[in-house]
Amino acid sequence: MSELIPFSYLVSAVCFILALRGLSSPETARAGNRYGMAGMALAIATTLVLLPRVVGEVSYNLIILGLVTGGAIGAVVAARIRMTALPQLVAAFHSLIGLAAVLVAWAAYLEPEAYGIGMAGAIHAGSLVEMSLGLAIGAITFTGSIVAFAKLQGLVSGKPVIFPLQHPLNAALGALALVLIGVFAFNQSDAALMTLTVITLLLGVLLIIPIGGADMPVVISMLNSYSGWAACGIGFTLQNPLLIITGALVGASGAILSYIMCKGMNRSIFNVILGGFGGDGGAAAADKGGGDRPVKAGSSEDAAFIMKNAASVIIVPGYGMAVAQAQHALREMADLLKAEGVSVRYAIHPVAGRMPGHMNVLLAEANVPYDDVFELDDINRDFGTADVAFVIGANDVTNPAAKTDPQSPIYGMPILDVEKAKTVLFIKRSMASGYAGVDNELFFRANTMMLFGDAKKMTEAVVKALSGGH
Repeated sequence: MSELIPFSYLVSAVCFILALRGLSSPETARAGNRYGMAGMALAIATTLVLLPRVVGEVSYNLIILGLVTGGAIGAVVAARIRMTALPQLVAAFHSLIGLAAVLVAWAAYLEPEAYGIGMAGAIHAGSLVEMSLGLAIGAITFTGSIVAFAKLQGLVSGKPVIFPLQHPLNAALGALALVLIGVFAFNQSDAALMTLTVITLLLGVLLIIPIGGADMPVVISMLNSYSGWAACGIGFTLQNPLLIITGALVGASGAILSYIMCKGMNRSIFNVILGGFGGDGGAAAADKGGGDRPVKAGSSEDAAFIMKNAASVIIVPGYGMAVAQAQHALREMADLLKAEGVSVRYAIHPVAGRMPGHMNVLLAEANVPYDDVFELDDINRDFGTADVAFVIGANDVTNPAAKTDPQSPIYGMPILDVEKAKTVLFIKRSMASGYAGVDNELFFRANTMMLFGDAKKMTEAVVKALSGGH
């Protein structure tokens, strides 16, 4: 029986690896999800059925209560959550993983015999390092994720919170945390572990509050990585190979994704880890305002006429499309244009919708062909030859200020070059700034026509105009 447990965990780990591989592409994402669910089901079954026969009897009452309670909450959240709220949902999930790591570390310290890591006051030195590291990373993940959730949910302001000597304070607390890990590993002091818990909980808050809303997607991705490493550290404490493997997978994949997002937003990966970005220049740039500069406003009939007579249209979906749930109307519009012989493609920015893959999922939900969807690097050069760029709720990722205004908080971020198209049709409710809090210079370009209104209603009106009003 004992030989079957590591084999089952190995199969689960392979399923998780296949899940990550499947989730790398929209075409294989469903299969990836199935592999992930199968791996998790096997892992749970092994832990609840096989493991107790080796380590001894366990009480299933609390386990079943936790499974039922957590499963019920998860089912309700999954049924009610909107796609636009996925970033804050992910942040909330990360906070729970971090909290679990903290609680397990304390449980292992208080009852080491139950975990096979020694006796009270005589815990193995390696286990002390493992549990303290897992606790520290988990605590930072817990409070950092709560702050990120609150900012994304609008419970607190998304503006950076800056104060004097902020970064030196963070560095000092980080160094103190490392010292406390060493002290705890040397003398198993209750005070050292408690102080480490408090300091790392505080550090999680301090690392996230100076980061502005425009950079929050990268923070969520990095917190995802932190949660994986926290789980990995606790896996060593629990001597659970599956937790070690899955934690390392989440930690590594989260770090890779963070690097990709940093590259897509022209941010430094080291600044993300240290919490030292996102607050410079944002307020100044946001205060410029559009002033009295003229803009060209059009109607759905104007947009339909222009696109119907175009040879090529590139659609740029963004967060505004997600909020309005306009993807189905957008696909219908594209189908009508294709019927008129118009070439229609979709351009996706790496962080469109605040999370990588967000727009791809929404378009797949509307049955948009995968072959019509292109990433920034694959389609950006084509805007110069496109007749129309149809922007639906994508603001910051199309803002030319990222290339022209060194004072802008988004300066240096790769953007979709929609301004190079012959005509830019931009659906937006108003002239308000985007998530980064800066005005979009594209609004005032001579080749831009603003289509003011709700993204879904405006697109439906365009569809109606394309179909002759029927």
